[in-house]
Amino acid sequence: MSRKIPEEQYRKTFSYKFTQWLNGMEEVPAHETDCMEQDTAQEKEEVRELLRRREKMNLSKRVYDLEHNKEILIFKKIYFVFSILFCVFLVAMLLTAVSALPEFGNADNPVNNEVAARYIENGLQETGAVNIVTGMILDYRAFDTLGESHVLFIATCTVLILLRNGKKEEEINDRTHEPKNDVILQTVARILVPPIFIFGIYVILAGHLGPGGGFSGGAVIGAGLILHLNAFGFVKTEKFFTAKTYRRISFCALACYSIAKSYSFYTGANHIESVIPLGTPGAILSSGLILLLNICVGTVVAGTMYTFYVMFRKGDY
Repeated sequence: MSRKIPEEQYRKTFSYKFTQWLNGMEEVPAHETDCMEQDTAQEKEEVRELLRRREKMNLSKRVYDLEHNKEILIFKKIYFVFSILFCVFLVAMLLTAVSALPEFGNADNPVNNEVAARYIENGLQETGAVNIVTGMILDYRAFDTLGESHVLFIATCTVLILLRNGKKEEEINDRTHEPKNDVILQTVARILVPPIFIFGIYVILAGHLGPGGGFSGGAVIGAGLILHLNAFGFVKTEKFFTAKTYRRISFCALACYSIAKSYSFYTGANHIESVIPLGTPGAILSSGLILLLNICVGTVVAGTMYTFYVMFRKGDY
């Protein structure tokens, strides 16, 4: 007497498989069935996602109808009219300024510019700086130099935003593309880096006495930092100069510059005698605040040069 067996057990028997083969039918394996079910579910999910996106786009078109929105159309017309008026005003202002210029080749035209003559004739008396160029940059045009220092700082921030990779992976050796433990380079760096730093400091401190100043001295110190980095790598260099160090130095230098020079709004800028003593021309402590401003500019320039190099080389400190 035969007995009925479960269907799952029957599918495993030879008779069932032989019958399927005779009928030209092949049984689909269980894992393939599962894959088909997964593919079907994935397709359904993709269709749902597509429908959600279409619904969102339709809702956005209904809410932000840029082509038929009255407020936007009015704004575009007003913007167009004001653009034309501004261009006409700018052209008229420039033509008026050009028409007021002296005629070319006129015998009564000044041979030398009045501003340049003022710098040369009264520069030493009014600024106390032996170096006329430094007196011009950090006294007569000190606010322009402050703007240039801020431009350097903003440029560094932009490079940090664009090139910083954001990876915090610990690197055993960060000098992938440079000679590793180059004895010649490291020996030369040990000899040259200290004199380079000392010379850069000298150029900054003596900028009001002779050729030099914050920009050139800061460039020298920045070159020394780059040489030290190439010779010894990030591990040793970051022991005394990191991104946090640069941010703090730049902020303090720019704030000190702004605060120190704000006095001219109430004294020199209003043709009132300055309360800042100029000292004896030729002495290290002379020329009013020019020495302090040189130090501020030099620190910003040095940090900016080093930061640019680091970001272009590695993408991070």
